[in-house]
Amino acid sequence: MPQIEPSCPQFDYITAEEPFPAMVAGFGAGKTEAAVLRSIIGKLAYPTLNRGFYEPTYDLVRMIAFPRFEEVLTRLDIPYKLYKTPLNYISIEGYSNIFFRSMDAPQRIIGYEHGDADVDELDTLKAKDAAEVWRRILSRNRQKKPDGKPNTIGTTTTPEGFRFVYQTWKQNPRPGYRIIQAPTESNPHLPEGYIDSLRAIYPEALLQAYLMGEFVNLTSGTVYHTFSRELNASDAVEQRGEHLHVGMDFNVQAMSAVIHVIRDGDPIAVGELTGVLDTPAMIELLKARYPEHKLTIYPDASGKGRKTVDASTNDLALLRQAGFSVQVDNANPSVRDRVLAMCSAFSNAKGERRYRVNVKRCPEYTSCLEQQAYDKHGAPDKTQGLDHAPDAAGYFVHRMFPIHKPRAGMKRIGGLG
Repeated sequence: MPQIEPSCPQFDYITAEEPFPAMVAGFGAGKTEAAVLRSIIGKLAYPTLNRGFYEPTYDLVRMIAFPRFEEVLTRLDIPYKLYKTPLNYISIEGYSNIFFRSMDAPQRIIGYEHGDADVDELDTLKAKDAAEVWRRILSRNRQKKPDGKPNTIGTTTTPEGFRFVYQTWKQNPRPGYRIIQAPTESNPHLPEGYIDSLRAIYPEALLQAYLMGEFVNLTSGTVYHTFSRELNASDAVEQRGEHLHVGMDFNVQAMSAVIHVIRDGDPIAVGELTGVLDTPAMIELLKARYPEHKLTIYPDASGKGRKTVDASTNDLALLRQAGFSVQVDNANPSVRDRVLAMCSAFSNAKGERRYRVNVKRCPEYTSCLEQQAYDKHGAPDKTQGLDHAPDAAGYFVHRMFPIHKPRAGMKRIGGLG
């Protein structure tokens, strides 16, 4: 058989032994080629089992999948027969079939079985639709392997924001889910000037997705654009008796608190409390979780006149009555100043990253930092519920690590008489 020469990410994906590998790639990184090769090589390994191959639409089955399979099978000198509409499968001589199906009508993913499958461009579907398609493909993937190995489903896609692939493989991966990210430049076979042509037409945020294979917000600029899940990550946790600094945001039935330590003069987020009912519930949770710590609260200044419960005592008074130290100004800082303080702490003009986050212990906060975007008026969007945790942390960061702006003024020269 002729040799094939995949790139390093392609090889990792093709040979991945995890049940659910995903190759998340930039434009031109060879993800569809990798999907086709994984499908064919996997098919040859199990002659008696069927295999599934899925595209977002039947047009893509006909325009992308069929030609690529025919090209690769011919290149590898593998005899086959292609049965197009309405059957949509390839029969390899001496082997069973590769079924081709569309993902735009999940209810039609019925009436057949396979031992393994490959899914191309899963993230082009809305997250809810992709989840439904994934469940249906899983239900088809049930032919028992003669060697007892698990059934597999491989996924290849361009990252399309924070959709199903991000949620399933990056944010909360379960055992057996492995992500292989492939930048465009990993493909040594691209024509000269291809990457430069992408740089010329896409803004930086989109280049992170379409050139580097990274998950970014594709609808508008993210508020906390200097935050990086990898570069700002920390595994720090609070030590016994350590002073804790708690940024807090008041919202009825959606209170949030982000818990910090300060080490070597720099802040680290080590915990979170989100979706809390009201201030008494938040006080109870803080006392239960951190009984041996001194807690200083940096709350939303509006709490001095707000009551998250039907009581005569405002929220700030409740915090003080609970024994917490409360640091709060008469009014909240401007949203712009708070955001600038956060962004500068995550990465300043010198590239220094002072503010770090334990992303495992602060999953909601981390997701909000990555996903909160500006709305059409240029303000941080508050319609998606992604503002509560960053707002909470922002009150602490702005209070303790503000940006000191230069002030314009007049210098007095000499005297008058």
